[in-house]
Amino acid sequence: MTAASDDFYFRRFEDRRPPAPLPYSRAIELIWQTLAVFCLLAGARYMWWRWTASLNLHAVWFSLPLVLAESAAYIGLVLFVMNLWKVRDYPRRAPPRNFVECVRAEEMVNRRIAVDVFIATYNEDEELVRLSVQDAKAIRYPHPIDLKVYVLDDGRRPTMRAVAEEEGIGYITRDNNIGFKAGNLRNAMEQTSGDFIVICDADTRPFPTILERTLGYFRDPDVALIQTPQWFYDLPEGVTLREAWGKRAGKLGYAVAKAVETVFGEIRVGEDPFVNDPAMFYDIIQRRRNPWNAAFCCGAGSIHRREAVMFVALREFSEAVSRASGEQRSRLGRIARLRKGDSEEQIALARWKAVQEEELTPYKFHVSEDIYSTIVLHQDTGRNWKTVMHPDVESRMLSPQDLLTWTIQRYKYAGGSLDILFHDNPVLRPGMTFMQRMMYLATFWSYLGALWNLVFLVSPVIYLVSGIAPVDAYTGDFFGHALPFLILNELAFLFGTWGHSGYKGKVTYLASFPLSLRALWAVVRKKKISFPVTPKARQEGNHLHLVWPQIAIMMLTILAFAYAAILFALGHGPYTTGGMIANGLWGLNNVLAMGIMVRAAFWKPAEDRA
Repeated sequence: MTAASDDFYFRRFEDRRPPAPLPYSRAIELIWQTLAVFCLLAGARYMWWRWTASLNLHAVWFSLPLVLAESAAYIGLVLFVMNLWKVRDYPRRAPPRNFVECVRAEEMVNRRIAVDVFIATYNEDEELVRLSVQDAKAIRYPHPIDLKVYVLDDGRRPTMRAVAEEEGIGYITRDNNIGFKAGNLRNAMEQTSGDFIVICDADTRPFPTILERTLGYFRDPDVALIQTPQWFYDLPEGVTLREAWGKRAGKLGYAVAKAVETVFGEIRVGEDPFVNDPAMFYDIIQRRRNPWNAAFCCGAGSIHRREAVMFVALREFSEAVSRASGEQRSRLGRIARLRKGDSEEQIALARWKAVQEEELTPYKFHVSEDIYSTIVLHQDTGRNWKTVMHPDVESRMLSPQDLLTWTIQRYKYAGGSLDILFHDNPVLRPGMTFMQRMMYLATFWSYLGALWNLVFLVSPVIYLVSGIAPVDAYTGDFFGHALPFLILNELAFLFGTWGHSGYKGKVTYLASFPLSLRALWAVVRKKKISFPVTPKARQEGNHLHLVWPQIAIMMLTILAFAYAAILFALGHGPYTTGGMIANGLWGLNNVLAMGIMVRAAFWKPAEDRA
């Protein structure tokens, strides 16, 4: 450890330990499944009523887009229920003693297991990478193993090479940045030979247990990759509500906060301002894709079987060359300029040219190379490769420390996923099971949700300004159909996400609509999604410009409600009590959701505020 590494802000969090995965409860799961079925039935009843009996035919321009948005959201609900339906962790097995225990009988090779740890970097602080290197060197295993650690430096820095030499590990670089991270990984695979590969980002610091607790899955020779949860150990922990209110309002504030926490449990103020905590994604969403063999790679913290990566790469390469030879008209065929009447020599020459021009790509050259490479694995019917979501945290990494960094990261996720959906949709391609298709569709559908979320955000504003309702009337019939659905939905997901708070995730999903819309617009225009490196240091400056759409929604909603409330109190306008209640509460939810993102634009670490 160097003096420079001691200056990092996250050094004071070194003693933090990751949370354990949620314990499985059959009782909770049965309650969740029962409530989920009733929720979907109530939702189907509501949607049938919306389409057949509630449309305001005098304002089709308003009522039709809203009911279409509700229908799309209901499809997303069905997909989410399918995703969360049950927990079935992949059986854990003892760490294999040697490689022969990880392959099929006809492939038996009795030797030590060899593991390569790849730490990919571009322009991150060398001392930050050193910390990841040191933790990787400390990985232990109960049996003799050939463990090699490599820094993959796409920045070609002499200082990074010096760190690698000082730490006694391998240093791999190249003279270009083709394919970005995927190309970096491919280049390293060409120069290494480990049976298994651990993928780390520059700030990924693996725990000593990462191999002894995951390699046992590879006793099944069809397991291709293991994804472990990503844990951001530098997230602000905040203070309890009683501490915050007690500091501001003395004994009275403390007493009121204590009463609130007695009813709702501990509430922390200032905790995770960007809602970065990935526990909901890994411990709930990804983990519950294990029963369907649909968990996908998320990059850092994953362990790959080299054979699986190369098997699929060779298969893709072979099919691409075959298409180029004229069996199918494709990009490679156009590159080779095949024409009718060409001689056998010309066809052979074109095939050779296609082989030269087509690249063997173990990891897809794409901004979302991790999920894209998993899709290729799941589409391969020759081996029926399996992917496993391991429930325990096996590494720690850094979270975005400002809204700009958070935006860069989330835009890359959204743009990459939408690009796959529009240009190589796995839901429609052969090879996957029905449930695998549904799990990928759930992921892509969530990014399309920005379209209907925008409708949900502006709808209460339209009513409050104009008095025009999107439903025939806000009467008892409306509340009789809507309330059972809304209540059952909240109860169902209270048990479906038992142990994690789903509220922050829901409101952030709603509030991040501008980001997904921008990514969708870029993909529709066939604009290439860039490969930005997520900054590991806080970006200084004012980030208010990033949240102007959220501020606009907040201001419009507040002003619209004030306007409607005055008219309603004076007895003017077509407003009704039911309409004011429904749209007032709807608008309040939207304002609170937007507020989380707006507050994040102003957030600074405690030391900066001091």
